[in-house]
Amino acid sequence: MATFLLDTSVIIDALNGKRNRSRLLMDLLGQGHLLACCPINVTEVLAGMRAHEEAKTLAFLQALRYYPLIWPMARLAGELKREYSRKGVTLATTDVSIAAVALYHQLTLMTDNLKHYPMKELDLHAFPKEQPSSS
Repeated sequence: MATFLLDTSVIIDALNGKRNRSRLLMDLLGQGHLLACCPINVTEVLAGMRAHEEAKTLAFLQALRYYPLIWPMARLAGELKREYSRKGVTLATTDVSIAAVALYHQLTLMTDNLKHYPMKELDLHAFPKEQPSSS
């Protein structure tokens, strides 16, 4: 059994019924895996939410296991951002924070944004953005 920390794009796709994300997530739950989010996901999703989506969005987010961002993770995020900056790679604070949560708790990060997560030590479950829609 694994715990998958969902990248924000995966959550948004699932909420909007795109790229078969809902089916994929339901399949993972059916196999006994856990799905998770962190404060960065909640902030990003709620920032783009429309008023009529509030109930569905909050129910979805609250159904996920929640991993708060604590001091050691914030420190790790800063170290990752600095390390990659020295290599000439600019990473968003939001992405290094999500990566730090996954690394700290040894979670698999589910994303379709591989370029945002170049950390070799990160366990990624990646898939291409071109998956067919389940419309």
